[in-house]
Amino acid sequence: MNHLRVPPMTRDALIESLKPLLDAGKLLTDADSLDTYGKDWTKHFAPAPLAIAFPKSTEQVQAIVRWANEHKVALVPSGGRTGLSAAAVAANGEVVVAFDYMNKVLAFNEFDRTVVCQPGVITKQLQTFAEEHGLYYPVDFASSGSSQIGGNIGTNAGGIKVIRYGMTRNWVAGLKVVTGKGDLLELNKDLIKNATGYDLRQLFIGAEGTLGFVVEATMRLERTPKNLTAMVLGTPDFDSIMPVLHAFQNKLDLTAFEFFSDKALAKIMARGDVPPAFETDCPFYALLEFEASTEEVANEALATFEHCVEQGWVLDGVMSQSEQQLQNLWKLREYISETISHWTPYKNDISVTVGKVPAFLKDIDDIVAANYPDFEVVWFGHIGDGNLHLNILKPENLTKDEFFAKCATVNKWVFETVQKYNGSISAEHGVGMTKRDYLGYSRSEAEIGYMKAVKAVFDPNGIMNPGKIFAE
Repeated sequence: MNHLRVPPMTRDALIESLKPLLDAGKLLTDADSLDTYGKDWTKHFAPAPLAIAFPKSTEQVQAIVRWANEHKVALVPSGGRTGLSAAAVAANGEVVVAFDYMNKVLAFNEFDRTVVCQPGVITKQLQTFAEEHGLYYPVDFASSGSSQIGGNIGTNAGGIKVIRYGMTRNWVAGLKVVTGKGDLLELNKDLIKNATGYDLRQLFIGAEGTLGFVVEATMRLERTPKNLTAMVLGTPDFDSIMPVLHAFQNKLDLTAFEFFSDKALAKIMARGDVPPAFETDCPFYALLEFEASTEEVANEALATFEHCVEQGWVLDGVMSQSEQQLQNLWKLREYISETISHWTPYKNDISVTVGKVPAFLKDIDDIVAANYPDFEVVWFGHIGDGNLHLNILKPENLTKDEFFAKCATVNKWVFETVQKYNGSISAEHGVGMTKRDYLGYSRSEAEIGYMKAVKAVFDPNGIMNPGKIFAE
């Protein structure tokens, strides 16, 4: 498939023909809107959309898709635009379909513990709704205040609670989608058990809008965890983190197990608004969370901590004693992405099975040290599920383009290492445009062929978010 470009002579006519399909004022073409809605958090590609459409109903989404098929204009879905793979970037004259006005919670079922959402519902909005009903939506990450459920589904978002609760995929009971043909499909009908052939719902989760658009999602909720407690532990080296994980997993049901390097912590401390966990300087830190539902559980955690100290795996540590302290400890991890964004980081979001993490990280670290001797490298990630975030910070003396070019040359070696360990080139941020050229490091040629064939069935004219996932 080729990028679908809009012939310049038809631009105004196309826009005029699209306007009647939307409410008044819900088609924007001004420069500021094109720039704002034409991109996500990646800074690699300049936005260049034709227009920004804001549908308010499923029928309007269908009308837009049918219009796009008729006029051979590409569509790009836009949620909270917090993505890190350029899956929501419109760089080739596409119409951006932004779901900001389809933002209602439509229904709640207390017996099934499900809630029906439109795609524009903010993650935090769903979390708050769950809390108000004595329940819990466990998929959580730093962008929960701006990311949208539709975008989370499109990228199968993960975050900080995956070790206990899994990815977004685990919480989608049912979907209504508009396909690339404009058909409305109701997938799985919110059932727990449904053995009636192919589960198309799962195809759309993580498809980045390349098969169609989510217009309604039924999300499962969970009981609220009791007395969540966090510990931050400092370790003498990275190799010590894995036996610490193993020791705590043997004794406790962890809700999170995160790690970050001393360089990541230094950036957080430099902000001046986050209290330090403890005074001891350590090369690496682990943050773990669990339900201290009884005094016995809390004592087990302390005993495990003491065991880890005796083994030389932990140099120092602290356990939260209040809700405020819990929040402060989480800031040490959750504020990293926002804090380092000032340095225009080049990000790699990679994963392997948990047992392979230490050897894998060492190999990657060696590559980075050999090729970026003058670059500052910040490591953090969801170590409990094998997901590492490699962040290379741009030096002041390089332009953005020079910096990204240097980083791109090393990608090949990083991804070859991912392939060697049977890992993924994108653990939770999707493929988009930033990873599409490297898809072959995680998926076989035959598998990619089947994926493209699936896309052609749902999107025969190639209008749904073209140029994402697959190199064209």
